[in-house]
Amino acid sequence: MVGDARRLSMPVVYLVRMVVFLILAGFCALILHRQIATAFMANPALNGLILGVLALGIVLGLRQVLRLFREARWANALLAGGSAKKIKPPVLLAPVARLFRARPLAASAPDELSLRAVLDTIGARLDESRDTARYLTGLLVFLGLLGTFWGLLETVGSIGGVINSMRGGGDAAAMFDDLKSGLSAPIGGMSISFTSSLFGLAGSLVLGFLDLQAGHAQNRFYSELEDALTALPLAATPARFEGLPPELSAALAEIAAACDPAQAKATTTALANLADGVQALAQHMRSEQQIIRDWVEEQAERNLAVKEALERLADGLKERS
Repeated sequence: MVGDARRLSMPVVYLVRMVVFLILAGFCALILHRQIATAFMANPALNGLILGVLALGIVLGLRQVLRLFREARWANALLAGGSAKKIKPPVLLAPVARLFRARPLAASAPDELSLRAVLDTIGARLDESRDTARYLTGLLVFLGLLGTFWGLLETVGSIGGVINSMRGGGDAAAMFDDLKSGLSAPIGGMSISFTSSLFGLAGSLVLGFLDLQAGHAQNRFYSELEDALTALPLAATPARFEGLPPELSAALAEIAAACDPAQAKATTTALANLADGVQALAQHMRSEQQIIRDWVEEQAERNLAVKEALERLADGLKERS
């Protein structure tokens, strides 16, 4: 039975922080709903796209933390000495499930190389799960800047039209009325620029905070999982795998651990034969490399001797002449 010191904690704190932050952001939006509605109508298409990306990012951010609950429950059931069969199979910890074959720890102790390879795989999966959230955060900033340049282009074009309309001269009152009506378009372009930037930057702020909390939750989950698994009694690495590079040894050991228990002996023997073949091939390649190096050195010595002979011949010809 594994003690509570090696149990994985649930990421409740990080989920509470995310929910509280979203509630505060929603409360601020509720207070400023009239101004936000007016700003939204300046460019409904682009602002609606920004809000849609924001909603998608919020869902993904919450999902990154919520999925850790099932993974932590499965890991705690496994560390407690059970088979964890009653819990839904994990996704992030699928390599761990294959390594232990959903059996008690005492019946499937892995070796250190296999465990390290599995932990590296889980770390890579955790990093990959945050790539989409990071992209959405950058996408919100991009959409805000897109609205900014869009509005500036409309503003510059509208100001040019106003200046052209004033070149014809005429009645001052009529020109003043044309100027007032013409300035409405540049002001509208500036509203598109500022409102899109407002929505984009505010959305990136929200997603950035959620991604920060999700990253903290995943880092804590990985650290606790690493501490719990490395504290287990591990099996020794097969002796016939020790002469190989660490990466190849870990891969072969992981394959051996993931095989069917009924065929474990045959699979281990086959992998050991494969390891012997790879090691023999590596030795053969090293011997060929040594032969090539010796041949290159020999050729270099011959070239040096030919060079010295040519130099002596040239000196002799100079003396005779």
